[in-house]
This record gives sequence, C-alpha cells and structure tokens, in this order.
Amino acid sequence: MDFDRDAVLTSFVAETQEGLDLMEQSLLAMESRSGGTELLDDVFRVAHTLKGNATSLELDDLKGFAHAVEDLLDVLREQNAEVSADVISLLLKAVDELRALVAATPAGSPTLTPEQQQLRKQIGTQVASRSQRVMAPNPRTETEQTASGAATVAAPAPSRTLRTDIDKLDRMLNLTGEIVIAQGRLRRMIDNVGGELGRDLLEMQGETERLFHDLQDEVMRVRLVPIGTMLRQNLRAVRDLANSHSKLARVEVVGGDVEVDTTILEHLKDAVLHMIRNAIDHGIEAPPVRKKKGKNPCGLINVSAAHVGGYVVVTLHDDGAGLNRAKILQKAKQLGFFQNADPTSDSELYQVLFRPGFSTAELVTELSGRGVGLDVVKRNVEALHGTVEIDSEEGRSTTVTIRLPLTLAIIDGFSVQAGSDTYVVPQQYVVECTELPSAQGRPGNSGVLNLRGTALPYIRLREVFGQSAATAGRENVVVVRVGDFQAGIAVDQLLGGMQAVIKPLGKVFRGVSGIAGSTILGDGKVGLIIDVPGLLQGMMQSGLQAKSASAVH
Repeated sequence: MDFDRDAVLTSFVAETQEGLDLMEQSLLAMESRSGGTELLDDVFRVAHTLKGNATSLELDDLKGFAHAVEDLLDVLREQNAEVSADVISLLLKAVDELRALVAATPAGSPTLTPEQQQLRKQIGTQVASRSQRVMAPNPRTETEQTASGAATVAAPAPSRTLRTDIDKLDRMLNLTGEIVIAQGRLRRMIDNVGGELGRDLLEMQGETERLFHDLQDEVMRVRLVPIGTMLRQNLRAVRDLANSHSKLARVEVVGGDVEVDTTILEHLKDAVLHMIRNAIDHGIEAPPVRKKKGKNPCGLINVSAAHVGGYVVVTLHDDGAGLNRAKILQKAKQLGFFQNADPTSDSELYQVLFRPGFSTAELVTELSGRGVGLDVVKRNVEALHGTVEIDSEEGRSTTVTIRLPLTLAIIDGFSVQAGSDTYVVPQQYVVECTELPSAQGRPGNSGVLNLRGTALPYIRLREVFGQSAATAGRENVVVVRVGDFQAGIAVDQLLGGMQAVIKPLGKVFRGVSGIAGSTILGDGKVGLIIDVPGLLQGMMQSGLQAKSASAVH
C-alpha cells in the first residue's frame, strides 16, 4: 500500500518530540522525589514506541539507539529500585541525542556520531552490570513490535486533535479583527438611518454582532495553549545550571493548565528562562550556606500562572538570598541614579535592575555579570504590552511578577480625544475617570491633582504629543495605574469603551515614546494606542512622585 513518506515522517517527528519531552519530564520528576519508580513505565513506553516506529520506517541507527535505551529501562523496571542520579543523567543525555537523531530524520536515515556511539556503549555497560541475563532480541517479539510500530505510524488511531500552521491561525485572527472594524463602521451608518427600517437594521446588526463575538471567542480559544508545557521545559535548564554551579534547585509549577495565546507563549519563554537563570545565580545559595541559614539544601523556584481578568499573571518566586538593597543602591548611584535623593520605595529602586548594563555581579560567568538579562526581560514583556515587577525580602526570597494580555490582536480600550486626535488607553490600566478642576486648567505639560485627599500627578496628553489646539472649556482626567504607581492622563474629551484591533506602527513611528500601536476607528480614521507604562515612566523619573507627596497638606 502506497503512503506519503514525507507526511508520515513529519507526523513521526512531531509526535516523537512530544514523547521525548514527556520522557525528560518524567526523569526529572524521578530525580526530585524518592520512590518515583512508577514513572519508569511512562519513560519505557516512550522508548518502546520510538523503537517500533523507527523500525517500521527503516531508521536503523535510531532504532538501535532506542533499543539500547529500552534495554536499560527494562532492567531498571525489573530491579524495582530507586534510580540513581548518575543513571538519570545518562538517560537525560540519551534523550538529548534521541532528539537530535529524530530531528535529522526528514533529511534521511541518520547515522550515529562517534559521541552517540560512545553513549550507546555506556548504556550497554550499565545494562550488562545490572542484568544477570543477556539482553538478546526475541525474533517473535521483534516482529510483533515492528507490526505494532507500523500501525502507529501508518494507521494511527482516530483522534479529535488537528495540527495546523500558526500562520493560518494568525490570518484567521487578523480577519476577525478586520470584521470588528467593519462592524463599527456599519453600525455608525445604520445609526443615521431613521424610522422603522433603521430599527430593523439595528436589531439585525445586534444579532450579527452577537454571533460574531461567539465566533471571535472560538478563534481566540483555538490559539490558546496551556502554559505548563513551556514552564516545564525549564525543569531541565534548572537542573543543568544548578549542577554546573554546585547548587541544588528544583522547579515547582502551579497553574500549568492556564491557557495563553501561542504568540504570547513564544515570547514569554525567553523572559521566564532569564528569570530562572538569575534566580539560580543570584538567589539560590550553595547547599552549605543554605544549611547554615536553616534552609533546605535544595532551593525551590516556584513558577505559577493564573488568569486575572483578561490577562495572565506569571509569578516566579525563589527562596534564595533575596536582593541586597544596599549593594543595588550603591551601584545605582555609581551609575548616576538617585544622586539628589534616595528612592522613595523598594519598587522604585528595583526598577534600575532593568536598566541595560546594570549588574552587581563581581565576576563574569556564563550566567551573569555582563549586564545583560533583566533589560531583555523588560523589553520583551513591554513589547507584549505587559508589565514586570520585582519584590524581595532580603535573605529570604525574591518574587518577579509578569502580567501579560491573553492576546496581542484585540484589546479592550477606552477612547479619548486630545486636541483633534483620538487615542485609545488600554482598559487594563484604567482605574477611574474624573474632571480636572477649572483652577488647574492652565497651560503646562503636567501637574498634581488632589483626588479625594490623595495627591495624583497627571500629564496633559495634548501637550505631550504637541497638539496646538486651544485648551477645551472642561478637561477630564483618566486615572491609570501601573504597578504601585498611580497617575492621571488629562484629555479634552472622554469617548467611552471600545474594542481596539491592534495594528503595528510603521518604522518611522516605532521609536515614538508613549505610543504602543495604532487602530482603525469606527469612522475609518487611525487612532493611536497609548503606551501607559512608557508614558508614566517619564513621570516617575522626573520626580513627580516626590513632588506629589509634598503637595497635599
């Protein structure tokens, strides 16, 4: 029977890589807990299926390597004893080499490198030393396994899942965004139609919008993937990095079933890995030091994820040494920060950690000391329209909180007018709206507003972007919050909530401070989406926070 070998190989590679990920995670779980031999069955099944599939596809070297791994796992299962760290390390190396061999299969049947041949001999030595019997293949068993493997590849069991190209999903999401824009323009046109016809059209338009919102939710849901898959990929990195620095550390994942847009997940991966590397290098102490402090010799990095409204919050908490506030402040002053006054809060001080080139490490290692890391994290997170914050208890722990939208394509926004232009403030930052007292309606870029007895620094949007229109008779303030910092954005008019389809800016405008993107408004005009964290960062740096504290009497 003819079959498309390329298609079968593509399916084989994808499914086998997933199996190897499971194999790696099971091995790491066995290493971190006592009596975890029940996980050997899962590991054995992956190796057995891989060997059978490689046999049916005539990938001889891959089959032989997988067979050697299967032999070792079979012996370990028979012994029913706790697997040593050395054997787990050997099996993890085997997983790495199996990944490399599987990835090379689309180009033809891969052959073992000298290093892989040496690793196979080491596995064989382990088998010989642990087993009292000769591991010889049973011809009948091989035939059964070959048939089983062929069935797995050529005629898989019916499944309700479907693999598809992410570019297709991106196109679908982009089309739903375009429909949002078209619906807004259509509703504006229908509003101008009076009489019974206008009412009938509005009713039909409302029904159409409800159906579309259901469709849009389904399209968004298709793009959502569990965040735990990405988080668990860091388990191996933690183990290897900690071992290379004579430290013990493990990762605990909470909320792995929380789903997030696949594009967000791709960008979040690097940020999480940077934070884990920092936790191991700067946070987790060496085992003897931890024992003296009364801590478990093995450090714990807790990575949790949760949905909060329409956003996903990822928190990384380690029980290490925490941040040395005095050392950070000293280094910050050497670089020219906080020359006139000390920071008013730890949150303000820790923001310097995200500055390019900032590092308190005395030695340059493969992990840190080059001043690269946290600035990359912040840049990646802000590119996703998110925020990142650091909290620490010296000597005990450090917590990093990353907050990201569930999707990058469509956001809930609050539209405002400043001068002759319309802007959109992302709803996630909006706290409330209030009126700017007429006494403060003077020209100027910024000021301080007394909001129910609390000083609220504000910035006038019209003047920030150089609008030449005269001050309106009445101005309003949109109160926004980023982390612990709350401020106001003074505008000429409040237009109300809307769904904004984010469109990228052209190269000319990408460097403009305070602008995160653009959107098409209901009347067909372009509206700019405000970068609230970037806008408020300038206010914090200019000392308005300190000014506001002394302005209220």
